[in-house]
Amino acid sequence: MKALIALLLFGAMATTQSAPPSFYTYEIVAEYPHDTDAFTQGLFFDGGVLYESTGLYGQSTLRRVDLPSGDVIASTKLPSRFFGEGSVALNDKIIMLTYRRGVGLVFNKETLKSEEAFDYEGEGWGLTTDGEHLFASDGTDQLRIIDPATYEEIRRINVTFRGRPLKKINELEWVNGEILANIYQTNAIARIDPETGIATGMVDMRGLLEESDIRPGHTDVLNGIAYNPQTDKLYVTGKNWPKLFEINLRPRDNR
Repeated sequence: MKALIALLLFGAMATTQSAPPSFYTYEIVAEYPHDTDAFTQGLFFDGGVLYESTGLYGQSTLRRVDLPSGDVIASTKLPSRFFGEGSVALNDKIIMLTYRRGVGLVFNKETLKSEEAFDYEGEGWGLTTDGEHLFASDGTDQLRIIDPATYEEIRRINVTFRGRPLKKINELEWVNGEILANIYQTNAIARIDPETGIATGMVDMRGLLEESDIRPGHTDVLNGIAYNPQTDKLYVTGKNWPKLFEINLRPRDNR
């Protein structure tokens, strides 16, 4: 795993793409409380309001969250047979994937009540939207483009980094024409061109949590990216993390 992180963050791979990827670090702008019982799978803003989907069997939820306090304003618990995964709002609905059931759930955005379901093949991991289509990850190096009217798969994007497949793509966020993606079990966030599938950049998120914030056996991996277009602010957190961070991305000095 350490070798994988080094490859992602420092680019120790031969490249076949025309332009080399860019590398970034971050600066913390603000910190907010985060529910340490939230096994974060999806994180997004809609209308300036923060939403979060959480996982684990018997504990999965869809929730509306107050950013300053971290308090859960409203919540719906999923049936215990579902392991909640990525989620996103589109129009008046919230769509959520589930892990290995091959079932997507559709909720009323106002009430957070489940209204319908749809089937898909394989696993569900992350989910985002460009406002017209859904983009879903399944833990592989592929992103699926889904029609939100029918929930049918339109096509797939093969994601590459330095000319090689970029696997374990997890939580997704659409930000100004590109997709930001957590790479599962690493402290890396990829910047992906949705047209080509090329990861044009990699963000080194190591050191975000201090040692005093980590609860051994409970605090899990980095996961959760939310962009608020109303304020042009970017937020990240992790599974069972005590904090949610507003951050700015900064180019890394690669000399």
